Amino acid sequence: MTKRYIFSILLGAIILLGACKSEFEKIRTNPDPEFLRTKGFEFFEQGEYSKAQSLFELIINGLRGTAEAEKVYFQYAYTHYHQKKYVLASYYFKNFVATYGNSAYKEEAEFMSAYSHYELSPNFRLEQSYTAKAIDGFQLFINTYPNSERVPLCNQLIDEMREKLEDKEFYVGQLYYDTKQYQSATRVFENMLKDFPDTEDHEKIRHFIVKSAYLLAENSVYEKQKERFENVVKKGEEFIVKYPDSPKIKEIQNFIKDAENGMRKFKV
Repeated sequence: MTKRYIFSILLGAIILLGACKSEFEKIRTNPDPEFLRTKGFEFFEQGEYSKAQSLFELIINGLRGTAEAEKVYFQYAYTHYHQKKYVLASYYFKNFVATYGNSAYKEEAEFMSAYSHYELSPNFRLEQSYTAKAIDGFQLFINTYPNSERVPLCNQLIDEMREKLEDKEFYVGQLYYDTKQYQSATRVFENMLKDFPDTEDHEKIRHFIVKSAYLLAENSVYEKQKERFENVVKKGEEFIVKYPDSPKIKEIQNFIKDAENGMRKFKV
């Protein structure tokens, strides 16, 4: 009895799914482009983005050069965005801008092209090419539409993503430090000060620079030690000048003292 009941439910579900599928197939195979366009807009408004996309794809090429093509293409780009196909969404929004340069949707499409890349921006530990593309896209938007109401949001998102890039660089520098690749760590931290001059972590970064320089000198071959100990003294003195009240001063002074002791063996 139970098995028959379950079988009846499954059979009913299969029949129902088949009916729904055949209903959409009837719409999809209708030869009237106007009918497909109207149904595509209806599915879009209902949040049935996959179905809307399927119908738009059937008519979009045939609408080229017509007044109807613009809105169809714009919503077609959005169907990708709403399905989280952000690479394609960015591509189609950007292509929309290039194709419909005088469209009332142009500003929104340009913003959404950048925002789609923002959606792809991953955790700071991962590769950040989409983050960089989003920053470039938002900056282009600001330059193109300086009076747009979206400009404050663009600036906010740029700041957010630049912070992510900064976190990425610090993570890489610390990884080099932790794996005793002190020369690479020093290079990354010094580049951070150039790339992010307003960073709130400048003291921490300069502290890592001095530590990395010292450990590099300590572990260097004899021929390179003199120059590298001199660099420790230079970086250490720069730190003391910049942060005279830092709790790290004593540690930095010890690095300088050890570096100066290391340099004495090179004096004749």
